[in-house]
Amino acid sequence: MTSESGSTSAAEAWGPPTSGLAVRVRRTATRASVCEIAGDLDAETRAPVISALDGLTAERPSSIVVDLQHVAFCDSSGLNLLLQARMNAVAAGIDFRIARPSPAVARVFELTGTDAVFSIHIDDTAVPRPPG
Repeated sequence: MTSESGSTSAAEAWGPPTSGLAVRVRRTATRASVCEIAGDLDAETRAPVISALDGLTAERPSSIVVDLQHVAFCDSSGLNLLLQARMNAVAAGIDFRIARPSPAVARVFELTGTDAVFSIHIDDTAVPRPPG
């Protein structure tokens, strides 16, 4: 996991993920935290995402935004970790949002009915800008 506070977009900051998944966390001036994920989110690659989201929940930001625009694949274990992260955040009084789900992730949400559970934002308005 890398932690950055710059304004570089995920597409500019990462080439293709070498281990199947890349995670970047950044914090904003409004106390929101953004977790950007790129690659395949599945049983073999989910550990860094769990670590990042658990760490963010422990920090108690005003909101957690999970940006999924660069996720190419998501299986049931990836979906379950997002659902668990949402439950943990809500229990801690933290707003939890999904931003820009890729078509593959949006399809998983639609097929499972979890699009009705998550606060999903299809554009970048849910992703707070970095300071500066």
